[in-house]
Amino acid sequence: MGLIKLFFRFLWRTITLIRNSLANLVFLVLILALIVALIPKEPPLMPENIALTIAPSGVLVDQYTYVAPLNRFLDGQQEQPAETLLTDVITSIERAAKDDRITALVLDLNDLGGGGLSKLQEVGSALAQFKATGKPIYANGDHFTQEQYYLAAYADTITMNPMGAVLLTGYGSYRNYFKDAFEKLALNFHVFRTGDYKDAIEPFIADAMSDASRENNSRWLNELWQSYTTNVEQQRQLAEGSVNEYITNIDSLLAQHQGDPAKLALQLGLVDKLSNHNQQLAELQDLLGEEEDGYRTLSMGEYLNYSDREHRALPDQVGVLVARGTILDGDHPAGTIGSETLSYLIRSVEDNPAIRALVVRIDSGGGSAFASEVIRQELALLREKGIPVVVSMGSVAASGGYWMAMAADEVWATPNTITGSIGVFSAFPTVENSLQKLGINTDGVGTTPLAGAMRIDRPLSPQLKAVMQQSVDNIYDRFLTLVAEARERSTDQIHEVAQGRVWSGTSAKELGLVDELGSLQDAIAAAAKLAELQDYSVEKVRLPMSPAELIAEQLARDLQMNTQNQSWLPELNTTWSTLSRHLMQISQPLQLLQPTHDPRSVYAQCMECSAP
Repeated sequence: MGLIKLFFRFLWRTITLIRNSLANLVFLVLILALIVALIPKEPPLMPENIALTIAPSGVLVDQYTYVAPLNRFLDGQQEQPAETLLTDVITSIERAAKDDRITALVLDLNDLGGGGLSKLQEVGSALAQFKATGKPIYANGDHFTQEQYYLAAYADTITMNPMGAVLLTGYGSYRNYFKDAFEKLALNFHVFRTGDYKDAIEPFIADAMSDASRENNSRWLNELWQSYTTNVEQQRQLAEGSVNEYITNIDSLLAQHQGDPAKLALQLGLVDKLSNHNQQLAELQDLLGEEEDGYRTLSMGEYLNYSDREHRALPDQVGVLVARGTILDGDHPAGTIGSETLSYLIRSVEDNPAIRALVVRIDSGGGSAFASEVIRQELALLREKGIPVVVSMGSVAASGGYWMAMAADEVWATPNTITGSIGVFSAFPTVENSLQKLGINTDGVGTTPLAGAMRIDRPLSPQLKAVMQQSVDNIYDRFLTLVAEARERSTDQIHEVAQGRVWSGTSAKELGLVDELGSLQDAIAAAAKLAELQDYSVEKVRLPMSPAELIAEQLARDLQMNTQNQSWLPELNTTWSTLSRHLMQISQPLQLLQPTHDPRSVYAQCMECSAP
């Protein structure tokens, strides 16, 4: 018995020794692998004589919408449309224009979903600079939407699939109106506003667009459409008015070509060639050189990885802080503008001695008036401490977005920025009549006339209505005053162009609402000049990212910037069906009913300012 016990003890000790030895061996292998991975390697050299392919996926944005790292990795494109950073596109094109190793530019626009005319114009300016170097630009596509075609027009050669079409429609602003529906539901919607043109709340109090709103929207839409058509006609060397003639007479023109939109586009000079996929690939291989399964090219992501290593940070920097989305009080992730989040980032600029000037890129139709003022005050304090602040307006910088901009030394907009909308409102429903129809009544007692006055199941008292209107008037007067002081005009002069009116960047410049017209790059140069900087680098001002977020962003960037060779990516139209897009459009006005944590429930927001 003793021998058996000794045998099993020896066997167990032997197994334990082997197990521990294997575990230690595996641990040592992992340590060695980590050491090898951390040893600096000579980075691969960028290829010579190669083309750059720009293939933006989804919507052009100034800032990625925040998605939790795990969701981004697991869900891929299923949660929302893809996004491509505008700065990545422009930086790639501008660097490629000066890079002798880049011989040509290929525009693959099949997955571009939009982004607004202002952003397209900024990309177009970079394409024009590239074209001026004498290097060719080729645009290939199955078909071209209106926004895709704006960029394709800059190409020396546009090639389209014989089954494709150039889909131009013009700009429009159409909304759903809920007055009749609210009456049927016995829903009382209470609105307090200033100015004839603050029509964000019109869908709740009318069954059709007002004359003032129709005049206001027609003006800026026509300005933007004129800019679009003029640019396309100039780039394609078409006769003035050709684009409008194409759209207006599309039915009769198509009939002349047996209903073939591709042949029509070719005959009118909208495209240069009709080629299928294999023919397009063969043509690019002949022009640019052949490689396995494709032509000789770098994707945008690959090129940025190469060129980023060659652009080192300098001691003096201009910070760029993006403010994109609805303005809300408190802390909020990227894709919305949280007053506390943005204030923290603004204060971080002061703590960074390398940042000598700040550019705030605003792409927002507004939101909470209180949050807008909190952010404006933080920017004003930064200026007082000797750091120049320049605002660069993106596609939209209206209402609360314009309010924030009033703290800047200089305000820049693109010609097609949608801005202004200087006005405020308050709006909320009460359901006392709806409940009565169901046999539900509300009653009770309070210590003052205002106790329980904001319950949605009680009617608004005349006293509360007066308080709400006075509050809206007071904040509108504050808005006028701060704009008048910033723009060095009288409040009467600002009131004439305010009252909720929306302006294009070009009109805003003529009216003195902005200082200069130009791109983000122009605004950065202006900030550097104010700080008296000659040599400087650009630093993104953003919240520090966790390792998981950094990995997730790099994965997303790799996926979105290499789409020309990744046909397995979900199609934008598959992910976001036509039905879901229409439902989003219908529900957009209802977003006003969502709480934005404004202490006085007063909002500086422009709902009609969605960038075309």
